[in-house]
Amino acid sequence: MKAARYSTSRQKACNSCSTAKAKCDRKVGCCTRCASRGLSCSYPHLLLPTASTDSTGGNTLSAPGDLLPSPECEIPAAADARSATTESTLVIGDASPINSSFETFAGNYLPKAKEPGPEIPILPPTKSDTLDFSSLELFSPINVDDISNRWLHAYIPVSGQKIKQYPPNITSFIYRILKSYVAVAIRGRGVPPFIHASQVMSASASLPLSTCLSLIRICENPLPGSEGVAADVLGREMSNLFDHYMEYDNVTQLAAFQAYLIYSMVLFFRLSQISSISFRQAMMNLQQLACSSSRGGLMCIAEQRHARPKWEAWIVAEAKRRTLFAMYLFDSVLSSQDGLQTFLGTELQGLPAPISKHLWASQTRQGWETAYNIYLTDWLEEGLRIDELWPMPADLDEPARLERRNRVDIWLESVDEFGTMIYTVTSCTHGG
Repeated sequence: MKAARYSTSRQKACNSCSTAKAKCDRKVGCCTRCASRGLSCSYPHLLLPTASTDSTGGNTLSAPGDLLPSPECEIPAAADARSATTESTLVIGDASPINSSFETFAGNYLPKAKEPGPEIPILPPTKSDTLDFSSLELFSPINVDDISNRWLHAYIPVSGQKIKQYPPNITSFIYRILKSYVAVAIRGRGVPPFIHASQVMSASASLPLSTCLSLIRICENPLPGSEGVAADVLGREMSNLFDHYMEYDNVTQLAAFQAYLIYSMVLFFRLSQISSISFRQAMMNLQQLACSSSRGGLMCIAEQRHARPKWEAWIVAEAKRRTLFAMYLFDSVLSSQDGLQTFLGTELQGLPAPISKHLWASQTRQGWETAYNIYLTDWLEEGLRIDELWPMPADLDEPARLERRNRVDIWLESVDEFGTMIYTVTSCTHGG
């Protein structure tokens, strides 16, 4: 009872003003600040919440009895329903859940209304947004076996290979960009841009990827001298992935490939393991994983027919291609560190370049299908291929050169940060 009286006497603002650390006039019905912003205005219940553990392992708060609003401020029933249907939790592996409430959404994205307006209903995801990866129509337009031999090319050049002359500033650029991907993942602030958002949602997350995104958190602030211990922990998980990858289905193999790439980049950028023999073996294993995942298909059959594919099939194909491109850039950085030559990935010729940010960022099936229909109208023929960013063949005449430049310009209009990074590297190193 004493604690309840203390918490009541200390409450000088409604929940919204308290969260924003703003002055609240506690006006009956709705305070002035909430009214001007169209926010729901409520006050804490007298009963203190107690902690409980939800099914995902994260901590949630619940209070005994019904949490009723303060009699000083009634919350409309529509606002209650809106808050209940829009609050969501995203869990990545065993990391703590990140809660997103309607109040945060409204405060950051909706225009500030001078007067409270009508309630805007926000519907929960429909059943059509449920992802089903059980039937994917994919194929590989390239010889994927060449991917597994990538590591040999720096030591035993193959005839016909084209050397990439990386200027020092481009090498530094790739290094810093890939290092930033590692930092984002280790700090739990997001995932690298070769992982699709659907891959880390709790309903469809693959175990290799969710385990990876949780395990690498131990490398956020390693104590001096403990880098070797952390490297051993990651190394054991990498060995486990490689020993069992042949048992995985297509989607899980992709997750294993992505997880292994992230582990390898953490070992290099955060734990400085490049000089170890085990790291060399890890890179050979990585390219074998890439080969096996690619064998499961790198393009949708519908893409080849210039038609709209199934959303799930496109997610897997696009994520595979992006992960391959990231691995090749990482391979170039490693070769540069060793003073070895880097070669153009001619074995990837014909693969689609990273596609529109609107497609990659779509979170609903309807939104993605609408974006893909627009994409098809922009590209009446096939979309841009990764090799169109490489040096122009000497036998191209001027009209063909202009046509290629025009296609690249159209592609650049809608690419995301990952595509922009790919263009920056290719245009500066290959003259694309």
